[in-house]
Amino acid sequence: MADLAGINLAMQTPFGADGKIDFSEWDGLVDAYVDAGVHGLVLGSGTGQHPYLTEEECKALYEAAIKRIDGRCNAICQTSALNMDEVIRRSKHAEAAGADALMILPPYLEGPADDDGLFEFYRAIDAEVGIDIVGYNIPQATGLAVSPELFTRLSELKNFNYIKDSGGDLTTHQQYLQDGCRVLNGCDTTAVYAMMAGAHGCIWGGANYMPHETVALYKHVAAKEYDQALALWQKMLPSLLHIWTNDYLQCVLVAARHRGYGLGNVRRPLRPISDEAEAVMIATLAPLMDGET
Repeated sequence: MADLAGINLAMQTPFGADGKIDFSEWDGLVDAYVDAGVHGLVLGSGTGQHPYLTEEECKALYEAAIKRIDGRCNAICQTSALNMDEVIRRSKHAEAAGADALMILPPYLEGPADDDGLFEFYRAIDAEVGIDIVGYNIPQATGLAVSPELFTRLSELKNFNYIKDSGGDLTTHQQYLQDGCRVLNGCDTTAVYAMMAGAHGCIWGGANYMPHETVALYKHVAAKEYDQALALWQKMLPSLLHIWTNDYLQCVLVAARHRGYGLGNVRRPLRPISDEAEAVMIATLAPLMDGET
């Protein structure tokens, strides 16, 4: 089993103004985030605009990043797709490329919605791969919730060793934590509390614009330095509240570009936010700008 403890940064995908992936910028971002001390990079994440990447683009990104990471941190690849055969094909490719784990959404958009159907979906994938599967609870996006009871069943599968919980419900999160399977927080605005409650780590989109701070937060909590953790959290919270309640992806990319990470571009059909909205986003970063972590 891979140890996915710590900050697993849900990595942005850099697009040029022409909408094409900038692989030179991709390599530079990998280095910058690894140098900041993150414990893992999630490639093809939602924050990386996974729905708007082709299968071939994902393969090229994953191969390039895993080679660039070169064992310096974990590489987690999202291999979600609507077609079952494609999920398995993507998953096998990522495993062969050297991924440490696979992050896979449940079968959203008119797929099975009952616990038995969701279990069979993950069971079928589990039988085809030999690395960790990170399940994904994000009911606000998929319309599907992984119940604590289903999580208990899934944790009995050979490779289903983690779940990313982006639901934002700390009650459900703590119910997950009662099982032996490891929980990774995916809700930006609950991160510090989830880690204090016992989450193994985070898969964190907001880390794109504050990798140093998120790593420092994790270290404070791991050392039980809760006063320092909460003081840092107060600097992080204004921007986290903003991205979580506005156009998440666009706001993260604006903030990241403002702080020197990436190009800030979205790919169609997404649209950039207005200049006024950018200014509001950037204003929420002010507490972070004193450089203290």
